[in-house]
Amino acid sequence: MPREEVISRFDRYVEQYQLPVQFQTRVDAVELTTEIGRYSVFTDHSVMYANNVIIATGLFQQPKMPAFQPNISKDILQLHSGQYRNPQSLPPGAVLVVGSGQSGCQIVDELLENDRKVYQSVGSAGRAPRRYRGKDVFEWLNLVGFFDQPVSKLPSPKAKFAANPQVSGRSGGKALNLHQFAHDGVVLLGHLKHADNHYIWLADDLKENLEKADKFEKELVNMIDQYIEKSGLDVPAEKLPELTDGFDLPEMNELDLNAAGITTIIWASGYSFDFSLVHLPVLDGDGYPIQERGVTAYPGLYFVGLPWLYKQKSGLLLGVGEDAEYITSIITGVPYVPDNFPNS
Repeated sequence: MPREEVISRFDRYVEQYQLPVQFQTRVDAVELTTEIGRYSVFTDHSVMYANNVIIATGLFQQPKMPAFQPNISKDILQLHSGQYRNPQSLPPGAVLVVGSGQSGCQIVDELLENDRKVYQSVGSAGRAPRRYRGKDVFEWLNLVGFFDQPVSKLPSPKAKFAANPQVSGRSGGKALNLHQFAHDGVVLLGHLKHADNHYIWLADDLKENLEKADKFEKELVNMIDQYIEKSGLDVPAEKLPELTDGFDLPEMNELDLNAAGITTIIWASGYSFDFSLVHLPVLDGDGYPIQERGVTAYPGLYFVGLPWLYKQKSGLLLGVGEDAEYITSIITGVPYVPDNFPNS
């Protein structure tokens, strides 16, 4: 859905259920209390008291920037991807995009369409086709149960913070591919290790990261193919293009930003999360909530809307409703029926 449609749906949801949404309000702290209710919720306007508090702030509290970012020359414009608006808002010159998840690749794609010279520091994010065998890939992944994977399937706790694969909903939906970027003139680089003044230093992992993206896509479409075969669906076969242009690029260990004509760096490096507003020991060593499907050790304190809270889809509009219904059942005492929630 385009942004405007997402906003419209939220507006209709609030109106339909007459939700008392309070805008322009910042919550500064949640604390146990001896006053009315179990918890005091301190905002920049007032203090509220509640027996139940659900933290639904997501994982994107602060733009994530490397520690060496301030070392870069002040004559180079630096933006986080969340601050980027369009190519016209940038000064003339080449652009370095740091990151190859969804945001980084979508920005590179738009810069290319506007004839900007682009350098891209590539990470290990996977790649997914926008459409495959007649359906949007998101629909296939929902059908095959990809989004229903439980958190117990993760190889490590930190895996829940991995970047989303390269795919775009821009311009009606399109596939993104680093090899295609290389074919179109983008200078692909390994991940950024350090920077000082007008110089950056890079890891020699470009080829390794390209291989990871290729492997991710192959495993994903194999999963879909197996589902189609097992389900006996009459769906035409499809072979995705196998591009290799990125492998022809040389590994670069350092780059002179001045010599490359780079005047802007866009940090598509994700976000860090911060739940320090909850003044209780409910966070693990990564700062992620300690909980079981959103339920903490403190009665009445819950979390929802986080990736891999319970399933892979827990942080998506597609799946947050299931966890919300589960938490609601605990608060209201109404038994939770898993199959009661629509899968759309």
